[in-house]
Amino acid sequence: MAYLAKPSGDHCFQAVKHEGTPTGVTEEIGGIKCYVGYPPDKKTDKIVMFFCDVYGPWYLNNQLLIDFFALRGYLVVAPDYFQGDQLEELSKNPDFDRKKWIDAHVPSSQSIVVNFTAAIKEKYGTKKVGCVGYCFGGQHVMKSLTKGDAIAGAFVHPAFIKEKDFEEMKQGAAFFSCAETDGTFPAELRHKAEAIVQANKLNYHFQLFSGVTHGFAIRGDPKDENQRWAKEQSAWGISGWIDRFLQ
Repeated sequence: MAYLAKPSGDHCFQAVKHEGTPTGVTEEIGGIKCYVGYPPDKKTDKIVMFFCDVYGPWYLNNQLLIDFFALRGYLVVAPDYFQGDQLEELSKNPDFDRKKWIDAHVPSSQSIVVNFTAAIKEKYGTKKVGCVGYCFGGQHVMKSLTKGDAIAGAFVHPAFIKEKDFEEMKQGAAFFSCAETDGTFPAELRHKAEAIVQANKLNYHFQLFSGVTHGFAIRGDPKDENQRWAKEQSAWGISGWIDRFLQ
């Protein structure tokens, strides 16, 4: 069956690196290396699983976003399902085979996330779990909601999600943060996804930002006022959505 959120395209590999100092820590959970953001009160009763884009959890932009959600009162955990492969470094090699790299990590990341989710449950024993997935990470949000591993999740310009995946998602609260220009999740496919989510009678919300492209919410240019505003509003919208179901 066809993809509604298609495999990673050119925009997935275009980035403007942001500025800031990350405040999270590196921890190993279930044998998986993770970037972890702790809330100010250090409590671990409300967890957000953060599924990164192709740049992974060691990329500054991702770390700053993880820290943002942690400041909102959540333990935010981002597993390194790329197992140390850092796109920021790999892409400097002119012989880097992007497709081969992606094709290898899609299946391997799925098994890693299964193990990671089980480890999170064992370690913290909480039912208040949400999830956020950017681009590549959208597929893992889909699985988490479908399987009931998270009660609420956010898809941010997602990739790698087939039509049947949407049809099988019949529980959980689903938030979609979308770009006006998105070759991976274009308008016609986004509308199909919306129709399926509505037919499944999920609690859902779609937001759409004009003047931005796929990747804006993680790799947009902060010097561009519209891109900066859209990125910030996306993050605040996701935070508010997660608040509804995990507070």
